[in-house]
Amino acid sequence: MSELPPIEPGADGIEQGKRLIRQDSDKGLSLSERIAEQLTRLTWRTPLHTMRLKGRHPLKLLTVADDPFLGDPDRGQALLDGMLAFRGETRNLHELALSRPTFSKPFGEYLHSFAWLRDLSTVTTRTKGAPIAEALMREWIAAHGDVVSDPAWRADMWGRRLLFWVAHAPLILSSGDLVYRSNVLHALARGARHLDRTADRVPLGVPRIAAWCGVLAAGLIIPGGDPRRVFGEAGLTRALDQSVFGDGGTVGRSPLGLLDAIMLLTMLRSTYAARRMEMPDAATAALPRMVSALLGVSHGDRALSSWQGGAPVHPDVMAQVIEATGVRTRPLRQAREWGYQRMSAQASVLIVDAAPPPIARIAEGGCASTLAFEMSDGPNRIIVNCGGARASMAAVPTALAEGLRTTAAHSTLVVDDSNSTAILADGTLGKGVTEVELSRHEADNASRIEASHDGYARRFGFLHRRLLALSNDGRDLRGEDMLLPAGKRRQRDATPFAVRFHLAPDVEIAATSDGQAAILRLPGGAMWQFRARGAALTVEDSVWVNPYGRPVSTEQIVLSGEAAPGGATVSWLLHKAR
Repeated sequence: MSELPPIEPGADGIEQGKRLIRQDSDKGLSLSERIAEQLTRLTWRTPLHTMRLKGRHPLKLLTVADDPFLGDPDRGQALLDGMLAFRGETRNLHELALSRPTFSKPFGEYLHSFAWLRDLSTVTTRTKGAPIAEALMREWIAAHGDVVSDPAWRADMWGRRLLFWVAHAPLILSSGDLVYRSNVLHALARGARHLDRTADRVPLGVPRIAAWCGVLAAGLIIPGGDPRRVFGEAGLTRALDQSVFGDGGTVGRSPLGLLDAIMLLTMLRSTYAARRMEMPDAATAALPRMVSALLGVSHGDRALSSWQGGAPVHPDVMAQVIEATGVRTRPLRQAREWGYQRMSAQASVLIVDAAPPPIARIAEGGCASTLAFEMSDGPNRIIVNCGGARASMAAVPTALAEGLRTTAAHSTLVVDDSNSTAILADGTLGKGVTEVELSRHEADNASRIEASHDGYARRFGFLHRRLLALSNDGRDLRGEDMLLPAGKRRQRDATPFAVRFHLAPDVEIAATSDGQAAILRLPGGAMWQFRARGAALTVEDSVWVNPYGRPVSTEQIVLSGEAAPGGATVSWLLHKAR
């Protein structure tokens, strides 16, 4: 994305005035690129690649790092009970059949990454946990140790695996069985050589950061690894430069992905610390920016807002991650490249998606959420997005999970029940929003954002412009949604539209009889009044994915109307009555 024109920052780093955010031309991977990618993976099984993976394996590791994060106690307890569990999918450890997997992709990534080692170590001692970890390690090596295949040998998966193996080596290398230990160290060395050649072949963003973190972990803990460490530091610096914006957000635009990247770098820093060495300057400098950006998309309950397929992360998890980073910083109010705008006044927090969606070749499962917003009052969320398209429980039907990516699943305007950016049959994002024009102003009495996008210009001949103004006492949010004629296409007939405001599950709503207002009651007794002009107000069912990935029934305010060829305007107000 590019920005025009540059504007001098005002107080607290806020750029006041107009900006234009353009999406780089992107049509996803071309046919030739897809073929090249498949051919690259096919070469993994060639004799040449097999020869590249050969070499001596270490007799021991130079160090064991500390895992700076706690795992999930429920998943850890499941392992003690002989079950592997992830997002509602549970399998018996003795029936995994790794060579003929039948589990879901998210479950497989949890298994192959060895993230379950963290969960196991959280609930038990090495004496009790080691036999479980070693049994699963033996099965994994038997199925994948010498067979280079996808997804087990994907570079980002190897990067995560090496970090977890280094941090939890006592669980997997305590056995007195010398053959088993040799097999583990042999697999580790082969994985490191594979990473050397494939780390730059995974998509930009979190996957590439994970891959290069793995290269460095191997360089730090395998004897004679200094050349690999130097090579890896150059690779990680390059990956961060290409994957993390200057404001700290990641190119995938997912807060959940940013949290993941922060945890990866913090684990890597722990591995450096185990060798009494400093992490590369690029990573050290990136962490504070990334933490600030993450806090910028957090609500008053200290949990994440729901963007780009993510769900809120429990506040306790967020607090533990931030503490582990050691970073002390304020929430970023304006992510100029990442694209999220934060307005806060007293107890009210507003988070706005003011940029095009992530480009298709980078983001898997991107969402058509441009100009949507979320709002909270202290610890209580009021307006939310449905969220959870890539963080839901396994039992969530595929159709629902894909539906959570649509514009209608976000708190914004929808034209003719169409997405502002197309979601294609293969799951990638297609044509739609390419430009967002943004104007932000800070005044004595209010913060004001005015933004527009062109996602409906080509198909319907309208720009969507949204104005949001939050009073400095946090008690009034004034909004205006406009459809403005644009482009060559001109509608002859009226075009239906709806402005949706998805409500948090704890919000009680009562619509007034005139169809123009509603009363919102929050836990604790706070009451907000919602009024609208220019469209009919109804209350409809909705769904919200909670921090555990479970869909929870809720409601939404829907302002429905029709836009004449000359456009339409809907005004609305949220006022805190008490």
